[in-house]
Amino acid sequence: MADVTVQQLAEVVGAPLERLLKQMSDAGLPHKKGDQSVSDAEKAQLLSHLRNSHKGGVDPSTLPKDAEPKQVTLKRKTVSQMKVAGGSGNKQKIVNVEVRKKRTFVKEDAKADLDAQKKKREQEKGRDDRRKEDRAATDRRRDNVRRDEDGARRTADARRKEEGDRRPRRDDVRPSPAPVAADAPPPPPNEDDRRRRRAAPGSKKKGERDDDDDRRRGKGGKGRGGRDDRGGRKPLSRKPLRSSEFDQHGFTKPTAAVVREVAIPETITVGELANKMAVKAAEVIKYMFKLGTMVTINQVIDQDTASIVVEEMGHKVKLVKADALEDSLQDAVAQSSGEEVTRAPVVTVMGHVDHGKTSLLDYIRKAKVQSGEAGGITQHIGAYHVTTDRGMITFLDTPGHAAFTAMRARGAKATDIVILVVAADDGVMPQTEEAIQHAKDAGVPLVVAVNKIDKESADPDRVKNELAVREVIPEEWGGDTQFISVSAHTGQGIDDLLEAVLLQSEVLELTAVADGPAKGVVIESRLDKGRGPVASVLVQSGTLKKGDNVLVGQQFGRIRAMLDENGKPIDEAGPSIPVEILGLDGTPDAGDDMLAVQDERKAREIALFRQGKFREVKLARAQAAKLENMFKDMGADEKRTLKVVLKTDVRGSLEAITAALHEQGNDEVDVKVIFGGVGGLTETDANLALASNAILVGFNVRADASARRIVESEGLDLRYYSVIYDIIDDVKQALTGMLKAEFREQIVGVAEVRDVFRAPKIGAVAGCMVIEGTMFRNERIRVLREDVVIYEGELESLRRFKDDVNEVRTGYECGIGVKNYNDVKVGDKIEVYKSVEVQRTL
Repeated sequence: MADVTVQQLAEVVGAPLERLLKQMSDAGLPHKKGDQSVSDAEKAQLLSHLRNSHKGGVDPSTLPKDAEPKQVTLKRKTVSQMKVAGGSGNKQKIVNVEVRKKRTFVKEDAKADLDAQKKKREQEKGRDDRRKEDRAATDRRRDNVRRDEDGARRTADARRKEEGDRRPRRDDVRPSPAPVAADAPPPPPNEDDRRRRRAAPGSKKKGERDDDDDRRRGKGGKGRGGRDDRGGRKPLSRKPLRSSEFDQHGFTKPTAAVVREVAIPETITVGELANKMAVKAAEVIKYMFKLGTMVTINQVIDQDTASIVVEEMGHKVKLVKADALEDSLQDAVAQSSGEEVTRAPVVTVMGHVDHGKTSLLDYIRKAKVQSGEAGGITQHIGAYHVTTDRGMITFLDTPGHAAFTAMRARGAKATDIVILVVAADDGVMPQTEEAIQHAKDAGVPLVVAVNKIDKESADPDRVKNELAVREVIPEEWGGDTQFISVSAHTGQGIDDLLEAVLLQSEVLELTAVADGPAKGVVIESRLDKGRGPVASVLVQSGTLKKGDNVLVGQQFGRIRAMLDENGKPIDEAGPSIPVEILGLDGTPDAGDDMLAVQDERKAREIALFRQGKFREVKLARAQAAKLENMFKDMGADEKRTLKVVLKTDVRGSLEAITAALHEQGNDEVDVKVIFGGVGGLTETDANLALASNAILVGFNVRADASARRIVESEGLDLRYYSVIYDIIDDVKQALTGMLKAEFREQIVGVAEVRDVFRAPKIGAVAGCMVIEGTMFRNERIRVLREDVVIYEGELESLRRFKDDVNEVRTGYECGIGVKNYNDVKVGDKIEVYKSVEVQRTL
């Protein structure tokens, strides 16, 4: 056979090309590609390798050199068909019959080993069976002994009961004095003897009790059936023993009034106040009724009223502020101080959209981040720390679009220096002015990076002039702001920019406590399907360690894992280091403070207090907004609302999109986000949208299978987005469609009355000349006299000479009969108008 290529050989043997190349490589052949030729000798070498590799169904590399299979198992499966009688109509059915056969062949020299192994297994099975039989026999003997003991005990109890009925009652028999000398019972054993006897194995049988146990129960002799002090059997009574101790009361009324210190928060219910004073709620209600206030047990009273009640009822008052827990937390933070060391600066990159902020960071980090952003824009706050030759710098990349104003504001508050990126060919834009304002409000110094200077249309002087107008003065003009000309494309001026940032940080003398509990701020948070809530945190002081208990806004938890910005696990992070933490019980809001605490219980208590306080504030705002809207909408038309169920990938995007959507609308239509959350769209979200007639919006998230099933079956409107512009544009379009139609009058023709004729059946007919537009027969008209409307109605007839026509154009004469109006005079004007629907926009 002539030489063939590897590809042709793979097609002949029916194997994938990659698998054949792998087998040829294992056989020691040098083939790497499908177009290489294979000789007959190489085919024989490959075949020999495959035969050796399939011996015994095992990998030959794992067997010793002299190992060979000891047995071979052959399997055979045959399928035949047979006809059987059917159920009805005597029809025959064809049934497939499958026969499987299996036969094992063993080598002669291996039979002895297999027989020995089989015999060994049979011996082990026999030992197990005998062991089970012995255990069952032991259990049967134990049951028989226990049954005999129970029968003897029941017989003895019945005999004692008969003897006890014939004896006088124990209460009527006066006990005789205890004999002395030899008849006296032996002295009770001391504690060491009792402990030693109890510890001895087999010292007590089942159902027996010690003498000291009986003595503790008030008995004089041994257990049941034991003899009393007079030598006779004690009567067995099932009545409980009575003692003088049981006849005494367990509660003694205090001789003096108990004065308690009652902690009163800003608001408290009557029932809670009664519990703190250890009195019944009815007493507090009665006392307040005497003071002239009628209350119920669940009514909330203020702190001053509760203080008066507590003092009048004889207790001490301790006023508790609502933020007492927060104050205690701040005190604990203030006490944990240490030696301050120099830290790296935290730099925020701000500027207008598409001015090159992320590209500038890309060149510094030698990474491509912008290519991964949807639409080429940054939609989240990214935190990175880079190590340069001049020191370490932490960068925060904030979005530049107008929808992220709140996110940029948070970025300015968490930073030390702001790099303001301005494109040299574009100049100052609206978001550039916002970034300047954010930096000034936070009191953060600016370093201006004039980007894109490599373009032909670049004009750095124009940028300086426009920023100088906004009180950002360059140093060469006598100001305090450094202007650095850079190019994120070529890298020009990048070193000068880093030098300016580090110089500014030296001037600021940035320090932080490296030891002690960590404090920081949340940059971003999201809900990961596999890992749960994930929060990006910038550590500002202290050292954050894996396993710390942290309190983050309204959430708390224990750090299960900690990752750097590249996703690599780390155990601790110092000041100015951004990390991702896992282990919180929820997704905190971006901008929340993070604090490491020692006591997990205290962290949970403060988090629950913050959640309750936030819930109360939210409820109060909703109630106030409801009342305000009720009075505002009284007498007005019903306002149309577009309801949205919004789910995003991170918390910052949720806040930005919600704020942007609430800004849409006018007096007639508006947008209401009835639910917003982080994570994928679930069945609960779909049911909520179905019940409230809302649309489902997913930003960088998708719906699960159960949610998609509801969406398809109920016909819900589900939309996915990755760029915020698209959400805002679609919502605007939807709101525009919800606006009520607006109609405007459009004058289409004007005719001047030149003469008036009288017709017997029609009445007055005006002979007119069309001086403007076109006169239509089926449209509404107005009659004007000296440019004042004196009648509105319809045309009854429109004629040209003796023919009825539908329209008459400018410059032609016509006869017009006005319906239900005969007072037409020479010089009047008749105008034809129609209503035109005007497309409305927000």
